[in-house]
Amino acid sequence: MSLSRIIRSYRANTEEVEAREIKIQKLFEDVAQEQPVPQLSLSDIQSERQKMLHDANVQIEDEKQAFEAYKQAALMEIEAAKQAWEDERPQHVQAAYDEGFAQGYDEGMQKATAAMQADLAQANALIQLAEQNATRYLEEQENVILSLALQAASRIIDQQLADHAETFLSIVQRGLKEAREMKEIKIYVAPAYYELLTVNREELSGIFPPDVPFLIFVLEELEETECYIETNHGRIVVSIDEQLNELRHKLFELLNNKE
Repeated sequence: MSLSRIIRSYRANTEEVEAREIKIQKLFEDVAQEQPVPQLSLSDIQSERQKMLHDANVQIEDEKQAFEAYKQAALMEIEAAKQAWEDERPQHVQAAYDEGFAQGYDEGMQKATAAMQADLAQANALIQLAEQNATRYLEEQENVILSLALQAASRIIDQQLADHAETFLSIVQRGLKEAREMKEIKIYVAPAYYELLTVNREELSGIFPPDVPFLIFVLEELEETECYIETNHGRIVVSIDEQLNELRHKLFELLNNKE
């Protein structure tokens, strides 16, 4: 087999991308149990990170084994090419000599040897490049898998809210508890959940003393799951997207700082 065929075979193989199923754990329990949405503790984040990294490492190990098998096959083909060249060496020398090298046999031999060395150097460089690309690819897989998992989590949360609107109420309650010491509370919510908050106003206002003003406003420009709380000391954002962004930031921070 010629080296050009080996190189073409490698390039064709490196363009193939195997699709893999990304699995994540369910982020919410059944809302019918009326459990509040849990706080994102550091241990929860670390546990989720460890699970994602474990799944990533399994895929990475599979990639390593596949690449090692490909590398060994390429090396065997290179060795076969070397042997074939050795077997054909007399013909190469004779052909070079017959082409009219003025220096005769020695010059023809040197040119044939130089050509073979150049081909072998190209093959070795190709293998080294493949190893570098494989290493870089494996390093990137953790971030890719984490991004896909977070995208899937976002879709699951959206479906959870569509099926159980009470989940949104629990999220707002958690945000209000952060503002428990404030002297004035104003909730701004999208039209989709304004009625839900209004119906449950008494339950929400019960978090605060009776003398704390508690108002609910609807803002049409907000996205469906967007919501924020204005207090006398600033704003608290309680939207789903904001919490997912916070989770994404913490997970990527832990991933990039891993030892």
